[in-house]
Amino acid sequence: MSEAYLRFWGVRGSYAAPFGTHLKVGGNTSCVEIRVGDHVLACDGGTGIIPFGEELIRAGGRHELLVIFTHYHWDHICGMPFFVPAFQRDWNIRFFGPGESAKDIEQKLAAQMKAPYFPVETETWMANIEYLDPRQGGITHGPMHISYHNVHHPGVTYGYRIEVNGKSIVYVSDNECLFLAKSIAQRHAEFDAEEHEIMLRINEEERAAELKFIESADILIHDAQYTPHDYDRKRGWGHSCYIDTVHSAIDAGVKRLYLYHHDPSYDDEKIFGIQRHAVDIIRERGASLECEIACEGLVIDL
Repeated sequence: MSEAYLRFWGVRGSYAAPFGTHLKVGGNTSCVEIRVGDHVLACDGGTGIIPFGEELIRAGGRHELLVIFTHYHWDHICGMPFFVPAFQRDWNIRFFGPGESAKDIEQKLAAQMKAPYFPVETETWMANIEYLDPRQGGITHGPMHISYHNVHHPGVTYGYRIEVNGKSIVYVSDNECLFLAKSIAQRHAEFDAEEHEIMLRINEEERAAELKFIESADILIHDAQYTPHDYDRKRGWGHSCYIDTVHSAIDAGVKRLYLYHHDPSYDDEKIFGIQRHAVDIIRERGASLECEIACEGLVIDL
């Protein structure tokens, strides 16, 4: 395997789906590994971080790791109680995510491992653990520079842009594309002309910021959880209809899109059907975007 790569360890949203009909795509929740030489980054700590941790122990080598969290909903942190490197004395692990301080991040991660929810608390972790304070200039991890941006999901949620090896990787696991625009359109009759103009201006600013963050990304890993039918029933839940994700990637000039955070009720056949429709959309728009399904175990050479 190359010394620089990205690997998907967990690609599901909401809850793990270890079903026979889901095996091609995979059933673990969010976790993506990015590695450049000895520098290893984990994006999110869903159930996918459990086999990732076991692989790190099996492989040996340098015991340094940075874990970044988009937010602290259970499907993004529920693998941490079973993350073996955290229980090893010779590991150095740094954690970063939304929070007002390092202590705030620590408390958010520790909460799910306190009684009565779990019998083993984070105090039993034996690794050298460091929680990082919010950093305006982003985070540096070896050759990786990591910046972050607020996205549209309940609670404070980050999307991350990772610059490495001359490439831009954007990881946005949970985000509801075009939420404000659709809400304005849906409630148009409630606003007078002046209010409508203000709302449109706010929407334009938000949309510009959203597209700028993913602009020209070599790789975009983005929430594409819902079909249009399911999105209509779950509008405001903080997840995207895959059609909006595809259009956003095209509008931002993204080179390659990986549809991610798949709904756990969607089997392999349905998800690959979503990809086929996404490719049709790209062709109809005359765009050069490549679109693939994020599948557990998929490795991308960097």
